[in-house]
Amino acid sequence: MTLDVVALRREIHAHPETAFREVRTTARVAEVLTGLGLEPRTGSGVLERDGIVDYPDDATLDGDAERAVATGADATWVEAVRRDGAALVVDVTGSRPGPTWALRFDTDALPIVESEEAGHVPAREGFRSTFARGMHACGHDGHVAIGLGLAERLRDDPDFAGTVRFLFQPAEEGGRGARAMLAGGALEGVDRFVALHLGLDLPLGHVVGGAVGAFATTKLRARFTGVASHAAAAPQDGRNALAAAAAGTLAVLAQPRWSTTDTRVNVGTLRAGDGVNIIPAWAELTAETRALDAAVQDEMTARVTAALQGAAASYGCEVTVTPTGGSTTMESDEAVADALRGHAADLGLTAETFGPMGGSDDASLFLAEVQRHGGSGSYVMVGADNPAPHHNPAFDVDERALAHGLDLLERLVRAG
Repeated sequence: MTLDVVALRREIHAHPETAFREVRTTARVAEVLTGLGLEPRTGSGVLERDGIVDYPDDATLDGDAERAVATGADATWVEAVRRDGAALVVDVTGSRPGPTWALRFDTDALPIVESEEAGHVPAREGFRSTFARGMHACGHDGHVAIGLGLAERLRDDPDFAGTVRFLFQPAEEGGRGARAMLAGGALEGVDRFVALHLGLDLPLGHVVGGAVGAFATTKLRARFTGVASHAAAAPQDGRNALAAAAAGTLAVLAQPRWSTTDTRVNVGTLRAGDGVNIIPAWAELTAETRALDAAVQDEMTARVTAALQGAAASYGCEVTVTPTGGSTTMESDEAVADALRGHAADLGLTAETFGPMGGSDDASLFLAEVQRHGGSGSYVMVGADNPAPHHNPAFDVDERALAHGLDLLERLVRAG
């Protein structure tokens, strides 16, 4: 069988699933890999669910499983993913001894309503998202398709040294999936690590062998608790959690930047209250901090936490601030990044060894872990002419980039 990676990408695009809810996606990945004669693994040794903040509840996952089967996923694999969690690992072994590679392919989508404009290719060609409030707006659908295509190629022709471990990772958005897979032991015994990302505002045919400028980040959830009361008859008896959260939002966004490194802060969501005539007794916001320096990132997180606590106190409320995810800075190894550059040039692509990323990715935790044990790796960026920014309703990738990514990773592995 020869997999059609474009068709796979379009199928995955049409069925986007958000963090730790990638039941259909992971089940379809497992089904394809099993059809190739490979032995994908979920559960023990792949994902540690203990410690995951805001893991989906049973009712949500049961609904996701039902939807997955109804939309064509294999029921047996759906059951396994529903039980074990939406992370999957498969090894493909070469014909001679050599290093163990780990290649990361993230599977999750974003809670975005996809564009219906005629100029948006998925809408025009009929593979726009069919799931409510979900969209592959970051290229992960293409990553999954590349991973499956590479697994088939290496299985068909195992003329390479060592083993390639494919990590199909949930919950990259929000920085939770890699940490949970590391805790599960998915990276044990790995010597080299590479993650690939499509798009990143690079033109089609352009490759960057190693990303620089990846932000360390911490994602936070702040829950404010106040006291409800009648907004007209007894406003003095209330403690307004919404007002506290609003003050906290402004305090977060007002945090000073650093002169020594590049930094970011954001408040992404704010929800509160029960009715127009009730002093709000609860509020919840989510925020993030980012910095190109991990130590500065830690300090920013501490300052944001203190600002939220101060805002709560000023309104007589309580607040609980919980880190929900994050990632670290990335240092791609020059030897691996330059090898990727060379292979890209051999494919007739424009290539450079290092280039700026400008975002965050918890693949950084995988890379740092491999490097900590004496291994090496890189984060490679493959241009895809994305017509709109990442995390935008009109985001898309030029599907010719799938072949570029697939050929590039194959050459890297076969060269050893």
